[in-house]
Amino acid sequence: MQVDPTITSEEDRIIDAAFRDVLNGYLASNHRKKVEIIERAYKFAREAHAGVRRRSGEPYILHPIAVAKIAQQEMGLGSTSICAALLHDVVEDTDYTVEDIERHFGAKIAQLVEGLTKISGGIFGDKASAQAENFRKLLLTMSEDIRVVLIKMADRLHNMRTLGSMAPNKQYKIAGETLYIYAPLAHRLGLFAIKTELEDLSFKYEHPSAWVDITEKIKKTEAKRQAIYSDFSAPIREKLDSMGLEYEAKARLKSCYSIWRKMETKHIPFEEVYDLYAVRIVFECDDPAKEKQICWNIYAAITDLYRLHPERTRDWISTPKANGYQALHLTVMGPDGNWIEVQIRSRRMDEIAEKGFAAHWKYKIGEGEEESELTVWLRTIKDILDNPEPSAIDFLDTLKLNLFASEIVVFTPKGELITLPTDSTVLDVAFTLHTELGLHCIAGKVNHKLVPLNYRLSSGDQVEVLTSHTQKPQAEWMDFLKTAKAKSRLRAALRRERQPVIARGQVMLAEYLKRNKLPSSSATNAKLLERAGLDNFDELRYRIGAGEVVLEDSWASSLLPGAPTEKSILKSLLRNTIKVATFGKAGKTPSESEKKEVEKTTETERPKINTKEVYTLRYEDGTPNFKIADCCCPIPGDEVLGFIDDNGEVVVHALTCPRALVLKAGYGPRILSTRWAVSSGKFLAHVRVEGIDRHGILREIIGVISTQLDIDLRRLDIEATGEIFHADMWVRVEEVSVVNMLCANLLTVDGVERASRIQ
Repeated sequence: MQVDPTITSEEDRIIDAAFRDVLNGYLASNHRKKVEIIERAYKFAREAHAGVRRRSGEPYILHPIAVAKIAQQEMGLGSTSICAALLHDVVEDTDYTVEDIERHFGAKIAQLVEGLTKISGGIFGDKASAQAENFRKLLLTMSEDIRVVLIKMADRLHNMRTLGSMAPNKQYKIAGETLYIYAPLAHRLGLFAIKTELEDLSFKYEHPSAWVDITEKIKKTEAKRQAIYSDFSAPIREKLDSMGLEYEAKARLKSCYSIWRKMETKHIPFEEVYDLYAVRIVFECDDPAKEKQICWNIYAAITDLYRLHPERTRDWISTPKANGYQALHLTVMGPDGNWIEVQIRSRRMDEIAEKGFAAHWKYKIGEGEEESELTVWLRTIKDILDNPEPSAIDFLDTLKLNLFASEIVVFTPKGELITLPTDSTVLDVAFTLHTELGLHCIAGKVNHKLVPLNYRLSSGDQVEVLTSHTQKPQAEWMDFLKTAKAKSRLRAALRRERQPVIARGQVMLAEYLKRNKLPSSSATNAKLLERAGLDNFDELRYRIGAGEVVLEDSWASSLLPGAPTEKSILKSLLRNTIKVATFGKAGKTPSESEKKEVEKTTETERPKINTKEVYTLRYEDGTPNFKIADCCCPIPGDEVLGFIDDNGEVVVHALTCPRALVLKAGYGPRILSTRWAVSSGKFLAHVRVEGIDRHGILREIIGVISTQLDIDLRRLDIEATGEIFHADMWVRVEEVSVVNMLCANLLTVDGVERASRIQ
């Protein structure tokens, strides 16, 4: 943001036109017409942001106007939300306070504006605890009024739409944060259209070349897809017309991000992504009670025409998703021999699917099924917030469990329905029902069959929890729990179990310090932690109380104030070693300039890296100016980013690496935009080969690697099951093109069905 007092007359016209667009959209909606308060909020925000510009150079007021437009026209929100959107940055960026907002616009709008405090600096940045508190405040307000998070989504969506004006490292940070928190949150709230756009925009800035490539291929295949869709839909339209239905049928294309994700996870090219689109049928129905029957009538009509895939029917009408989504999905064989998904919805279901909970107000006629689902989910969020984790990172990880969850539905013996994340266990059910049941759970019965605590459940399972008063919570339970509530409750119980031991350790530590006349200070504690090889003071007290760390009187002298630490001793040894290496003979007294040179050497101060410039990854005198991250092992030619670690070194991650996603979300200022220079090194690449086993095939595969292409093979794991073989090999290559050539050559070997690089 920058301050510029000059607003041209042309800009003045653009600002007024943008606001008029918001107002016209509101007047065309079915909300009560509270124009006066919206106009007052606009004038107030415009005056507050007067003279301020965005990084793109446009007047700042255009941002809150754009957020208000998204909230109103893409989410269907009303006057209160429009006012809050217009005012959402006033408290953050100007001298006005929440009290000022309340005085001018009332308590409700002030509450929304307060909840919309910016989450700056990344989720896991240097101020992680502060950011977690901000996020917690946002969610607490959201549990009182869902509009807070809806406006926050509108704010983030506009920021993503205008991300092009930011520096490359900022783009990585904001895109990463969006994929890590905001897109899953939008999905969980049923904001499907916004979730899809957030993912696609993040993908565009993180993987620009892949985005361009997929976009171009989608355009090239459009005519072919349209022809297949026309052949497929014509008989369906004829049937639906004969049933007298008023409907709309259209092909919904997969998003670029979804296509790319499938290509990455399945290791397939674009041409092998057969489910590029789904067919959506949206019918008009004024009576919600008739919707279910019409859906199944359409289902019957389609399955009379095409062969049904029996395992891919999803009834989200009888059991809506927790975010309110309702539809009937089926998959049938299309005229081209590929499976095509068909989604059947009423107009009401379609609006709720696209706009999420924002659309519920439009159809509000009392406490309906969808509203109760919203209440359940908000209660879960509130439950987590009422029992906050002591660690900001733990809190966000716990919350993320709920955001990312795909769902299953299970039943209690009494027929009560419970929605859980995929891969949830019997223990998750126990904690969902009641914390005490979870803490004392010993096993379960699934469909009347005895199973252990860590048994993974499937949709439709009937689950009975078995408990024992002698059972105590175990730390290893954390490894197989899936629900946020269960993890939060188990952590709290384990802390309670440890508390008496920690208290005993504190008493023992106090006695030790008193006996040896040592001060109880942070410096003493730091030396004790170093002695014990720990980095957490609670853990030290626990281990002292449990007898795992014995405080020895012989340590006392090293714990006195001013006593050197092990680190300082090592540093001193290093300095002396460098002195001997520098001055040759022991005993020779160095000059003052030589002393300064030694001090400079031991400090090993690294040159400052400019994060605003693109960092070139190169070899200098055979030594790389970067390190390869061992979690993803990128090689030249891969899309990568740089991360400046605690030692000031640049660690290179593939953009697709899950660890890179967390780094982008949390350590924005340390992210570098990078490019590969001409490489003089070799890098390890993992290639997987699959095919039909036969005598001599391994010899031919190794011949391709070593003889044809002269590539170093570092490791080979091969296994045959029946007629099928799987081989994993690790080779040393200079760049991605060599791996691509290797995979292409391997596919020429008779029997090899697939060869692809694994990251």
